[in-house]
Amino acid sequence: MILPILTIAPSPKRGRGVFATERILMNTTIEIAPVIVLSKEERHIVEQTLLYDYIFEWGEDQKLAAVALGYVSIYNHAVHPNCMYDMNEEDQTISIITLKDIEIGDELFINYNAETEEASPVWFEHH
Repeated sequence: MILPILTIAPSPKRGRGVFATERILMNTTIEIAPVIVLSKEERHIVEQTLLYDYIFEWGEDQKLAAVALGYVSIYNHAVHPNCMYDMNEEDQTISIITLKDIEIGDELFINYNAETEEASPVWFEHH
């Protein structure tokens, strides 16, 4: 499920991103995306490709990986995001939920560190 009020568009200095085409209220689930769960062996192979930047750690020990379908892998990173993601391993989905009201034209961000205010550098900032 992706709300029809989301669109993918160019994001300044970030390639592409997800943007709102209508106002969205805080605590709105804007997307529930199925994931494809990769085994440890498959994760190792994918980590050698461009897809490395788009997978999520998965499983109790986080040794598996998940490829999210839908728009999930297009949301850009922000230390102080306006959205969060919630991983549901039982249903094999990732949901995107707004943390504040979103205005028309706003880009939607998540914190890749899995915390809403975590400022630790993410892997691509080391490149």
